[in-house]
Amino acid sequence: MAASRLSNRKMFWRIIRRLLGANRGRLFVILLALGAGAAVTAALLNLQVDAKRRLTTEFRAFGTNVIIAPPNINASPVGNQLLSESSMNKIPADFEGRPILAMPFLYLVARASSDSSQSSIQAVVAGTDITRLPQIGAGWKFEPLVPAMGASAPSLPPSMSPSCAIGARAAEQLNATIHGVRLTLDNGGKRATCEVVSVLTSGGPEDNQIFTDMATAQELASLSSRVSLILVSAEGTPGSIERFVSTVSRNMPDANVHGIRQFTEGEARIYNRISGLLTATVGIVLVLTGLCVMAAMTNVAMERRNDVGLMKAIGGSMRRVLRLFLAEAALLGLAGGMIGGAAGIFLSIGLGKAIFGVAARPRLIVYPVAVALTIIVAIISAYPLRRLASIRPAAVFRGEA
Repeated sequence: MAASRLSNRKMFWRIIRRLLGANRGRLFVILLALGAGAAVTAALLNLQVDAKRRLTTEFRAFGTNVIIAPPNINASPVGNQLLSESSMNKIPADFEGRPILAMPFLYLVARASSDSSQSSIQAVVAGTDITRLPQIGAGWKFEPLVPAMGASAPSLPPSMSPSCAIGARAAEQLNATIHGVRLTLDNGGKRATCEVVSVLTSGGPEDNQIFTDMATAQELASLSSRVSLILVSAEGTPGSIERFVSTVSRNMPDANVHGIRQFTEGEARIYNRISGLLTATVGIVLVLTGLCVMAAMTNVAMERRNDVGLMKAIGGSMRRVLRLFLAEAALLGLAGGMIGGAAGIFLSIGLGKAIFGVAARPRLIVYPVAVALTIIVAIISAYPLRRLASIRPAAVFRGEA
């Protein structure tokens, strides 16, 4: 019994090899159609998967997307209506495998003057971790700025004394556009000095503000260990950011934790449009590929009437005959999917550079998906072979089929 099965299996694959070599020209056309369809499918699927990462990276360039504020943000920011600086310990350093950047800010209004100008202005002073300011303000322009090197992030130039970064419009008013100018900050008798290490341009209200280290701001405001709010830049998809907000809200029940909806909703809306467009395109490509292969399979079915009649005449069941042709179609789909899928992933690298300005990263998960879809299309496209079930051996031998 085992020997008979082994013999049948050998005969099965021998017939498959003969079928594949019987009409190489037509089978090459089928293989070419499947390979082209697999290439386009793999390229679009790889772009779709990479688009999520690319959009996440691009939206993080806008900076903060989560804000942690006191429960009553409209109340006057004094005393217990601020956050404790120890709240920073309740924010995870990473979430779902992605880094989290959190920075505390303490805001106050002080009179600022410089040693290079006779005038003084009322300005909003923000105390924070001044060395990491370029990371939270990823879309801001700093002059000068120490660029990122290796694993280190960009930072402001170092200073031996308390340092500060000043907005472009405030710098013009105080004539503090040159590195090294010293500012004097006065708030109700409390006075502090700092050295300007960078001038920032954001295109927003930050251009009128002065950023200094947290200790200086707390001393000016007479608020030790207190912060106005915490700005967070969290990487991830909109769903991941929502889960992060929920986690931090549970860790900090006395704080108002919320995401910036314009960023999260905008990112989700853009990705859904891109994903929907690419998915629809993949579907159209697969349908067109299937129609092309189906047309070729119809001709194959017409050419193999005599072969099928002979197989049925010598005792072959129609189920086994159809199994032969379906195996042939699956092998063609496998070959076309493997060749076209690999070509499509490399094609997506160039398409990503043309669309996003940066080459798309190859995603290995796309390859087996593209191959599997191509095999399914090849098998479904073999539907015309069902015509062979109606062939009668006697009619074939009489030349009537």
